[in-house]
Amino acid sequence: MQLNIPTLLTLFRVVLIPFFVLAFYLPFNWAPLLCAFIFVVAAVTDWFDGFLARRLKQTTRFGAFLDPVADKVMVAVALVLVAEHYHAWWITLPAATMIAREIIISALREWMAEIGKRSHVAVSWVGKVKTTAQMLALVGLLWRPERMVEGAGIIALYIAAVLTFWSMFQYLSAAWHDLLDS
Repeated sequence: MQLNIPTLLTLFRVVLIPFFVLAFYLPFNWAPLLCAFIFVVAAVTDWFDGFLARRLKQTTRFGAFLDPVADKVMVAVALVLVAEHYHAWWITLPAATMIAREIIISALREWMAEIGKRSHVAVSWVGKVKTTAQMLALVGLLWRPERMVEGAGIIALYIAAVLTFWSMFQYLSAAWHDLLDS
């Protein structure tokens, strides 16, 4: 396995996960800011490693596998921590929906790859907007600096939840049509 800068950034994101969780539980008033900062670093490296892999033509099979795994694990852990902190159904429900969507779409992509139609479930613009809303929501909900930012985080969480359903139905619809055409 050849390690390059994009793959090292992805591995760095994986290494950040336990520090992210630890920061969440630190008993200091600055801990939420540190936790949100670590999440932002992870989000930036997620974008940056993909950009560098394409720009430097350093895409690898390992990187293509690990990048979405690192992203999904970081987001799932963040959603679980946010749901635990707020301990309210109106936060837990969209968080659980987003985690479930990631599992469903990952399974769908794997299945479509098995039948030779992986390219038919490519990332759409709705998925990219969902990811952006999700990242903004999680930063606001992890940081919790004041009610206004927290409220914006909750609004972004619901926008991400709506986009989660939309993108999931896009994927499922595309897969269904591909299967009917086969």
